[in-house]
Amino acid sequence: MSSMKAALAIFGLLCCLGSLVAAASEGDHDAAKRLRDAGNIVPLEMILEDARGRHGGRVIEIELEREHGVYVYEVEFVDEQGAVHEYYYDAGDGRFLREKQGETEH
Repeated sequence: MSSMKAALAIFGLLCCLGSLVAAASEGDHDAAKRLRDAGNIVPLEMILEDARGRHGGRVIEIELEREHGVYVYEVEFVDEQGAVHEYYYDAGDGRFLREKQGETEH
């Protein structure tokens, strides 16, 4: 019976952690939407249009981060050879900041 209680406790903990992760993800989405609606950041669609024009490939990750007090979009693409390209944009005005190329995705 003791192992059954332990298993249920672990299951309950995992369910709680899953809920926290989902809430955090939704919170990030809501925060980005509020920033966009307030005019503090440009729409992601504008960034993706520019990024796709710079490089073909498949988008594998998009992040909105705050770096040195400035919101920055980071867009990661993988090209046909498997090389990962990261583009950084000022989220406030959509200005292209830099490119980082390196990792290879397998």
